[in-house]
Amino acid sequence: MIKTFHLFFILLSIISFVGRVILSETFPSILKKKIVNIAPHIINSLLIVTGIALIFQGGWLSISYGWIIAKIIALLIYIGLGIITLRLRGTNRWFAFAGAMACLVYIGIVAVTKNAFFFL
Repeated sequence: MIKTFHLFFILLSIISFVGRVILSETFPSILKKKIVNIAPHIINSLLIVTGIALIFQGGWLSISYGWIIAKIIALLIYIGLGIITLRLRGTNRWFAFAGAMACLVYIGIVAVTKNAFFFL
């Protein structure tokens, strides 16, 4: 059940991020509305809470589960690139956006394979 909620919040988080990027290009005035500013924080907080719950539920708190550390590091990079994406304009914005999406893909592959170095 927690995994289903976690996957749902992942989907909402991605939709929220991509939606805000699109809105910032097309209708930036909408981004000033309170709900548009607060909702992503609520979604991402619930995403992190369900992720932590899954760690405890799966018994993955041991250091031998390094793939979780890799996901957390990639998540922090994704957050940083997301902030850059929403603050910058021009070409740099799109490089940051591509990097953020690459982080999401990496996190997804690591979650499925349970291997932080799947590419080796």
